[in-house]
Amino acid sequence: MADKTLSIGPYTLPNNLFLAPMAGVTDRPFRQLCRKLGAGMAVSEMITANKALWASKKSLLRANHEGEPEPRSVQIAGADPQMMAEAARHNVAEGAHIIDINMGCPAKKVCNVMAGSALLQHEKLVGDILEAVVNAVDVPVTLKIRTGWDRDNRNGVRIARIAEDAGIQALAVHGRTRADAYKGDAEYDTIAEIKSRIAIPVIANGDIENPHKALLVLQKTGADGLMIGRAAQGNPWIFQQILHFLQTGDNLPEPPVTEVQQILISHLHTLYDFYGEYSGVRMARKHIAWYSKGLRNGNAFRQQMNTLEKAEQQLAFTDAFFAQLADKDSLAA
Repeated sequence: MADKTLSIGPYTLPNNLFLAPMAGVTDRPFRQLCRKLGAGMAVSEMITANKALWASKKSLLRANHEGEPEPRSVQIAGADPQMMAEAARHNVAEGAHIIDINMGCPAKKVCNVMAGSALLQHEKLVGDILEAVVNAVDVPVTLKIRTGWDRDNRNGVRIARIAEDAGIQALAVHGRTRADAYKGDAEYDTIAEIKSRIAIPVIANGDIENPHKALLVLQKTGADGLMIGRAAQGNPWIFQQILHFLQTGDNLPEPPVTEVQQILISHLHTLYDFYGEYSGVRMARKHIAWYSKGLRNGNAFRQQMNTLEKAEQQLAFTDAFFAQLADKDSLAA
C-alpha cells in the first residue's frame, strides 16, 4: 500500500506518507529530517494570511524552504477569501510548489479569528475561500480539514464535495471534530465516507502511531495516503518503519541507542544553524524531550537540559546521556 503512486497536480510523490503541519514543530530542519527518513511529503508550518505579519521573523523562518526537495508545500490560514488569495500568490512567488489551506487547526487563537477548523461551521465561506485561492495561483491547492465542527455536526462529506468542486487537488482529513481537539480516539468512518464520495486523493490523519495502525487505517478508510503528526515527534524514523511494514509485512527493529543519538545530534546542529544559537537552544529543548521520552533516567536528563543555555552544553550533555544508555545497551526506562 505504501508503493501506491500518489500525485498532486504534476508532482508524483515518492510514497504516500505525509508529515503533518504542526506549528512550532515542522520547521525546515524537522521537515528535512523526516523526508530523509522516509516521509514522501512534508507540509510547512501554518503561515497567516495577515499581510502585516509576513515580514516578521517567525513568518520568514516558517517560509524558508532552502535545500528542501520538491514539491514544497506551504500551508496558509485565514478567514478572508481575498487575503487568502493574496497569501497564496505571495507564497508561490516565494517558491511554494503547492499551497495547502488550513481548515483543521483546533487551537482557540486560530478559531477565535474564524480560521482553521472554525471555518467548517460556514460552508459558503469555505467555498468562497477555496475558489479564491484556487483561482489565484497556477499551482495545486490542497486542503486540511477535520470531520466537522462537533460530533452533532460532522459535515466533512459536504466540505469534501465543496473542496472537490472548487478545484482542490488533495484533501487531508483528521479523524476528530473541532470540539474534540486532540481528546479521545480518532474515528475513521467519516474519512471512509469522504473517500467514497469524492475522486481526489484523500489522506487520513489522526492517531497513526505505529506501522500496524497505519495498515489498519488504510484498510478501514480506503485512503490514498496517511498523514502523521504527533507520532513523529522525537520519532522521525516512524516513516521508515511504516513504509517497510506496508511493503513487506515485517517490522523494522527500533533503532539502536547509537543511531538515535546520531539522529538527535544531527537534528540539534540543524536547529542551531537555522535559528542561531540563542533561539536554536530553546527550540531544541522540546525535541530533546520528545527523543528522550520513556528512556531510562530521561526525566532527570530533561530537567537538567532545560537549564542549559549554550549549544555546546546541550550537545555534550546529550552525548553523555546516550553514552550511559549505550553502555547498558538499553533504551528502556
